[in-house]
Amino acid sequence: PGTSKAGHGDVAARKKKGPGALATAYLVIYNVVMTAGHPRSFVVIYVYSSNCIMAKRKMHGATTLSRSPLKFFQTGALLEILHCAVGIVPSSVVLTGFQVLSRVFLTWAITHSVREVQSEDSVLLFVTAWTVTEIIRYSFYTFSLLNHLPYLIKWARYTFFIVLYPMGVTGELLTIYAALPYVQKTGLYSVTLPNKYNFSFDYHTFLIVVMISYIPLFPQLYFHMIRQRKKVLGHAEEYSKVE
Repeated sequence: PGTSKAGHGDVAARKKKGPGALATAYLVIYNVVMTAGHPRSFVVIYVYSSNCIMAKRKMHGATTLSRSPLKFFQTGALLEILHCAVGIVPSSVVLTGFQVLSRVFLTWAITHSVREVQSEDSVLLFVTAWTVTEIIRYSFYTFSLLNHLPYLIKWARYTFFIVLYPMGVTGELLTIYAALPYVQKTGLYSVTLPNKYNFSFDYHTFLIVVMISYIPLFPQLYFHMIRQRKKVLGHAEEYSKVE
């Protein structure tokens, strides 16, 4: 029993210390790069979308979106899963993996693969939500690592999601829905029988299942953030009321 308590104490001490100097420097650079990259992604897509609306030629600029930095920075977020796995970031690998992979999936398996949906307004909707969310989130991580977190960024991190999460989910679902006819028509990523592996896969059905999965998953994530908001900002808000 004594050894067990000491072990827990060591773990707690390591958690309080956080990442080492080298890991902290790396994480600061990573978060600064990710913070700076997202506005550029949004500007490229916003300009493209505006030009499409003004010119009334929806598919004329699809390759502009394909070359957008969005792909690079959303794919770069995969490193966050690695950060959790190796322990330099004390977040859940499962939760982080779900959030990151869902965005990578929508970026590559939907928006990139089904070019017909790139001109949909719903793409601009979720990209706007993603961009604002990520700028705030990566700024929050950067300042936290430097031990100089402004309250405004802390407040924004745990407040803006109230609007941005539903906005992003709406855009994501509408984009997947818009992709369904094209996926069904082309048989994209589907595997039909007979084949030597005796295996079949219907990507169209898979996307419908993905859409349905939002029903139980989104409320869990959303209310988790609501609880986190109360936990992180609750004391400050109560203090301000007393003042």
